[in-house]
Amino acid sequence: MSKQISLARQVRKVLVGDHAVAEAVKLARVNVVSAYPITPQTLIVERISEMIERGELKADYVRVESEFAALATVYGAAAGGARAFTATSSHGLFYMYEMLWWAAASRVPLVMAVVTRVVGPPWNIHDEHTDLLAIRDSGWIIGMAQNVQEAFDMTLTAFKISEDERVLLPVAVGLDGFILSHTAEPLDIPSQEDVDSWLPPRNPRIPYTIEPGGEAITMGNLPGNDVYHALLKKYMDESMESAKKVIAEVYDEYAKLTGRRYGPLTECYRCSDAKYLAVSMGAWSGDIMNAVDRLRDEGYPIGLLRMRYIRPFPEEDIAGWVNGMKGIIVFDRDYSAGMGGVLASEVSGFVPSNISFEGVLAGIGGFDVSSDEFKMIMREFVDKVEREGLVRIRKYWYIPKIER
Repeated sequence: MSKQISLARQVRKVLVGDHAVAEAVKLARVNVVSAYPITPQTLIVERISEMIERGELKADYVRVESEFAALATVYGAAAGGARAFTATSSHGLFYMYEMLWWAAASRVPLVMAVVTRVVGPPWNIHDEHTDLLAIRDSGWIIGMAQNVQEAFDMTLTAFKISEDERVLLPVAVGLDGFILSHTAEPLDIPSQEDVDSWLPPRNPRIPYTIEPGGEAITMGNLPGNDVYHALLKKYMDESMESAKKVIAEVYDEYAKLTGRRYGPLTECYRCSDAKYLAVSMGAWSGDIMNAVDRLRDEGYPIGLLRMRYIRPFPEEDIAGWVNGMKGIIVFDRDYSAGMGGVLASEVSGFVPSNISFEGVLAGIGGFDVSSDEFKMIMREFVDKVEREGLVRIRKYWYIPKIER
């Protein structure tokens, strides 16, 4: 168990989200970094390259010609026993798509920051969650930060989660493009000494090491179909379930290190006496919390369930909070063609048919949704349920008034 540290040893800085991620990578003493620049991720790897150039981080920085090569590089480094990191956004993430599956199924621990951004066409560099959620079936653990401090904390804890023998799956840390990546907020950073005591160097023999002259092993060969089903995929599923316990343990230790305590899989805001529940993920959750506070002042009994991790899916948390509610409203900044919001689709399976439900699609393409707008949408939902009884709306497209 990690020792208790003096919180006075933490340093407060004001950093944008991308630079906060870079600070976490430095404190984790990563050995290999490889990435290809893409807006709005580029600030992360630019800052890391500066840290390496100044000697603040002793790591190999591998410049590559594409995002596919970037993930292939850190995949190989992790298979060779190194602690590895990469970062990307949007089209870059999709260019990596094949390698995402290889990294997860090979059970190599590594961490990747995904700065969320719209996927074209048409061309758009602003915020949307579709890119991050599109990788949810690949076998990666997937988290989504709400603010700059959480982006730092989630990145640093990701290394310990990924490298745990009960998990051994790569971790993707999402943060909203520009809203977090380029916005400066106060950030408390623990000392290198304290992080070293909590996050030791990676054991290169776990799960295995590929090296010249090393023990002969076979990876990615052609197995029997039954082996693929019963061993590979089943074991990955068991590890993803084990990750729930590991994530809780890691954040419990991290709270003792930093004084910051997280959910860990979810955060429920003003839920204990709520009759209605909003569900969201990411930076706009803060605006929804503000709207919840204002609705409470008007007598609306609503709370917010914020999903910090999408994989492993926090089904126990969701089922526990949904039970006894009159209505659930889910906000999606993403879209699955032909279905609707990804979060709404996944959450709805845990909402009994006698509880009202609405999935709201908003902010897609990067347009801002204000606290006033969240308040209006939630108030209209609650009023409708109170007036009409059971309401089930799979997808509602919120279209703001556009001034031209």
